Amino acid sequence: MNDLDQLLQNNRSWAEAIKQEDPAFFEKLAGQQVPEYLWIGCSDARVPANEIVGLLPGELFVHRNVANVVLQTDLNCLSVIQYAVDVLKVRHILVTGHYGCGGVRAAMRDDQLGLIDGWLRGIRDLYHDYYEAIAALPDEEARVDRMCELNVIQQVANVSHTNIVQNAWHRGQPLSIHGCIYGIKDGLWKDLDVTISSAEQLPTQYRLQPRKPL
Repeated sequence: MNDLDQLLQNNRSWAEAIKQEDPAFFEKLAGQQVPEYLWIGCSDARVPANEIVGLLPGELFVHRNVANVVLQTDLNCLSVIQYAVDVLKVRHILVTGHYGCGGVRAAMRDDQLGLIDGWLRGIRDLYHDYYEAIAALPDEEARVDRMCELNVIQQVANVSHTNIVQNAWHRGQPLSIHGCIYGIKDGLWKDLDVTISSAEQLPTQYRLQPRKPL
């Protein structure tokens, strides 16, 4: 048996079920995608973006990486954000972490894991900044979960600090960045109430002036 046989069969069953529900679904999907949302989430296989928020293929533009990190030097993530904002004109960026995140947990420990240590460095720095408050929590799970929330809040800030997002605001494009977190144990997706919708919400040091013509 081919290693992919089960997955191929699953795909055929899924496609058939979709067509029975909406015979024109794939024909419509093959047209221009017009999602309103960009999801920036964790690569964890237990966090299926579309299913969590009840959206069909084509309704959610998705970027995922370990621990839902947004770095100003990550051309992959920044390219996704730019395409979503400048071309697709999404109106909402959903930075979504999840409780019990393995990447966040790893950043809180002193084990050396390899290349990913550098990727998680920003979360380790965040843990350093909040160490006393985190250490006061009653157990490891509570500490990890709070760090997962703080990580989302930081990544929302990181997205808002990009010139991609700020240029959209300068030209009057409606765009909001939301921080959310998903509970694997209960399946619930929670708004952390840290939405940023304009440059005026940013600390002065992170506000960029409109780009001047060359």
